[in-house]
Amino acid sequence: MAMIAALAVQAVQMLLVLALSPLLVGFVRKVKARLLRRQGPPLIQPYRDIVRLLRKDVVLANSASWLFRAIPYLIFAATWVAAALVPTFATGLMFSWSADLIAIIALLGLARFFLALAGLDVGTSFGGIGSSREVMIASVAEPAMLMIVFTLALAAGSTQLSTMAEYLASGEAGLRFSLGLALIALIIVAIAENARIPVDNPATHLELTMVHEAMVLEYSGRHLALIDLSAQLKLLLYVSLIACLFMPWGIAAPHAGPGVLLIGVAAYIAKLAVSGFLLAVFETSIAKMRVFRVPEFMGAALMLALLATLLLFVSRSL
Repeated sequence: MAMIAALAVQAVQMLLVLALSPLLVGFVRKVKARLLRRQGPPLIQPYRDIVRLLRKDVVLANSASWLFRAIPYLIFAATWVAAALVPTFATGLMFSWSADLIAIIALLGLARFFLALAGLDVGTSFGGIGSSREVMIASVAEPAMLMIVFTLALAAGSTQLSTMAEYLASGEAGLRFSLGLALIALIIVAIAENARIPVDNPATHLELTMVHEAMVLEYSGRHLALIDLSAQLKLLLYVSLIACLFMPWGIAAPHAGPGVLLIGVAAYIAKLAVSGFLLAVFETSIAKMRVFRVPEFMGAALMLALLATLLLFVSRSL
């Protein structure tokens, strides 16, 4: 009976992240539109877009290989597994032993690799530009993420997300300047990895500024639906990661009862709403930067993460 209950809670988390990811994107779009004094699309518009794309036929270029058709499924699987491993409303779930932060970074890197490969597969100029820009951003974002992992691992003594969340929620860490630097670095990486303003504009199709959209221009139908859903899951993943590590309030403890789990779900949804609102406010108050300024922006995240690691290491050595 305990095994069935643990499997049920794990399945709820997997379905919860899948169901809430389009809603988070729709909420951000709605808040941005209201801040600009526009009506904006309804909250459920991302769900409608996914259903509309699933109903359409797939159009493939003559130069597309079998890998081009398989990549959307690989990206979706890797991103969904990574998003489902992040503790959302409870820690110590059945598969929490595999919820290692380094493993999640590896899954995201695998999805990024296949996405860049898809942009190069057809041989269009836009796809090549988008893939090269994506790799340029990843070359700085991944080292910054690893330094953030080292900082949190030094503090919690483990790279497992459940252990990190329980340690930070217990209050033993306290207010540390190094953790604040790691939080700022993680926010910068999350903005860049999700192609948000100021690094990229997810609503544009201007070839001079596109990063993510340039790699998926040749996709259509269910393939494009899977890629869009993967992008929404990735945004939810980073928001959940920030909430799990730096806002672990309300997360249910292992083997908690149904009432505590429901409180954890409500707290998680509230964190998503606050994070989505802050993201919308940030994107409406800042302009997109030039592509050649992105390495400087990402370099700031790398330096902050490195400084956080050094400060925490020195403080623990004293």
